[in-house]
Amino acid sequence: MEAIRIGIAGLGVVGSGVVRHLWANADLIAERTGFRLEIARVAERDPARPAALGIDSSLVCPDPLDLARDPSLHIVVELMGGTGIAREFIDLALRQGKGVVTANKALLAEAAESLVGLATQKRVPLCFEASVAGGIPILKALREGLVANRIISIHGIVNGTCNFILSSMTQSGQPYAGALAEAQRLGYAEADPTLDVGGFDAMHKACILAALAYGFWIRPSDVHTRGIDGIAPEDLHFAKVLGYTIKHLAVVQCDEDGAVEVHVGPTLIPSGHVLASVAGVFNALAVRGDVVGDTLFYGRGAGPDATASAVISDIAEAASALTQGYHLPACGIHGLYNRFRPFADTRSRHYVRFAVADRPGVLAQIADVLGRHQISIASVFQPKEHPGEMVPLVMLLYRAREQNLRDALAEIARLPVTRGEPVALRLEDFDR
Repeated sequence: MEAIRIGIAGLGVVGSGVVRHLWANADLIAERTGFRLEIARVAERDPARPAALGIDSSLVCPDPLDLARDPSLHIVVELMGGTGIAREFIDLALRQGKGVVTANKALLAEAAESLVGLATQKRVPLCFEASVAGGIPILKALREGLVANRIISIHGIVNGTCNFILSSMTQSGQPYAGALAEAQRLGYAEADPTLDVGGFDAMHKACILAALAYGFWIRPSDVHTRGIDGIAPEDLHFAKVLGYTIKHLAVVQCDEDGAVEVHVGPTLIPSGHVLASVAGVFNALAVRGDVVGDTLFYGRGAGPDATASAVISDIAEAASALTQGYHLPACGIHGLYNRFRPFADTRSRHYVRFAVADRPGVLAQIADVLGRHQISIASVFQPKEHPGEMVPLVMLLYRAREQNLRDALAEIARLPVTRGEPVALRLEDFDR
């Protein structure tokens, strides 16, 4: 049985999980694939990490570039993170004709176009299943299982930290700060949670999903990204009263005109929709294809075991490509789509909450501004449990152009009968 020699760069939480599970399931993997995956070298600056795993010190080096240059290795695995040395490592390994596996979503979102091009030129595999939704095999599904489909839309809960915080706020009614502190105490949020709660982690994943679905890479700077730190308990409450749940969604879809739109942010979805029931740190993606219709992918989106499962799957796939001599495309470049629609030109329904003076004529003034910006009101809700000079006024709006809504809300905020900036959230009915 042929042995595939692997080098692993980075023995943090995920890297250590990969080593442990590769060893634990070595016989099972060999039986299923026809070759043995051998950890031949590791790159790690902290000698305590490989020692704790029982890795012989003779296999350890501090410089990951040594692995990329090593002619005895067939596949290298990048689990260091970041966009500096990790990019240099992957670039060098591909130029040396090695298969590469990475879980580095930030690097892929920033530099995948050049790295995928290099892998294609060298005809070596570049695999990155673990970069999106942990152990959920969503990229393989887009690339292979749904190959007969034009992808109409992807709506994904792809960040477990955001989902845990919103789930906690919805269930307990506590404010954002309290839910974040709970997530940090349980280890679901970093000490500096900005990458997660700011929406940037989900944005990186959305860029990768868009490339697999539509065949071209979108610059992260072009993706409208909104986090959850501005979500108030009252918006979660009002959404529930109106029959909706607020989830942090990555949305990737092709609109009616054939343009691709990608955006990330808190979104109202019907409480009866399957994504509304996804709670805690779990991830889920609803994918609609023109042939298969609606499909759902659900599971753990992070953690050492879920991510290690995806990494090992990629190692096995890369090994198959190398041993059987076929070219494994990292991304389908099919040329059917190449136009990105700016967020300001996208159209959606919206939930909007205003703080208004409690007197007659206010609704008419707001409706007049919305009408002049070609925005129609679907329903109006004014809670009675808020006595006082200023009260909340909640509206659900019909589909409107994003820029029109921004302009209208800016004008409404200047009216003497309103106070503060209106709160506006997208509303998704999944009816397209």
